[in-house]
Amino acid sequence: MDLSVAVVGLGAMGRPIAEHLVGSGTPTTVFDLDRGLVEELAAGGARPALTLGDAAAAADVVVVIVPSDEDVRRVCLGDDGLLAGARPGSALLISASVRPDTCAEVAAAAGDRGVEVLDAALTGGVRGAEAGRINLLVGGDAEVLERIRPVLKPWTVGVHHLGPLGAGQVGKTVNNLCHWAQVAIIHEALLLGQRLGVPASKVRAAVLDGPAASRTLAEVEQMRLTWWRKDIENARQVAATIGYDLPLTDRVHELMAGITVERIAAIVDDRDPDA
Repeated sequence: MDLSVAVVGLGAMGRPIAEHLVGSGTPTTVFDLDRGLVEELAAGGARPALTLGDAAAAADVVVVIVPSDEDVRRVCLGDDGLLAGARPGSALLISASVRPDTCAEVAAAAGDRGVEVLDAALTGGVRGAEAGRINLLVGGDAEVLERIRPVLKPWTVGVHHLGPLGAGQVGKTVNNLCHWAQVAIIHEALLLGQRLGVPASKVRAAVLDGPAASRTLAEVEQMRLTWWRKDIENARQVAATIGYDLPLTDRVHELMAGITVERIAAIVDDRDPDA
């Protein structure tokens, strides 16, 4: 029997994931506070859910893609939330970028209802979601992951089991720190080259042919820079639980405050961002 899926949160990541599921023929239910988004996806073949409980009750696998820890708690643990309607034996994927302790809190409540929880952090960004090429970092029971793997295939390019519940979020934190540090140094380095008289467009093309090449360097002007504060704060909070200092991360936080989409666009377009 084919597994059914509910996608909760139809933003920049959730909507294309739901569309890939529908396109693959997977029975897909969708829920979002924006009813217009729900109806648009319903017109394309998704089943619209009126409530969170309705969405959970309709699915073997529920994928939660909402912005924050508070949002995850609200949609999963509320009196009218996902766990209130979830089927025993179903799986709940926390695909938001949240702290491991939030995943543990949801899993503790889910266990009483016979629901399995995996944290399944998304990497690859909006373009990855649109292309169906999300890289998934997963923590939790490996057997549960294998059972639901068929419904991950339509929207992922890689699925990595990193360990017990929370390990996926640890992996996402590592990913985020690498990413934002790259954005900060790319901004600084390309601007240095520009100030020394070498156009950023030329030097970037040259660097992309060498060992310093990265996807962040290749696509930096396409990035929205939306979540750096949240990502770095989550990393700081997780690091504090083990007394681990993040001196470079602290400096990246300071630098990111002065980096904007407009500045990066100017640099890579060989314009002076301070003109």
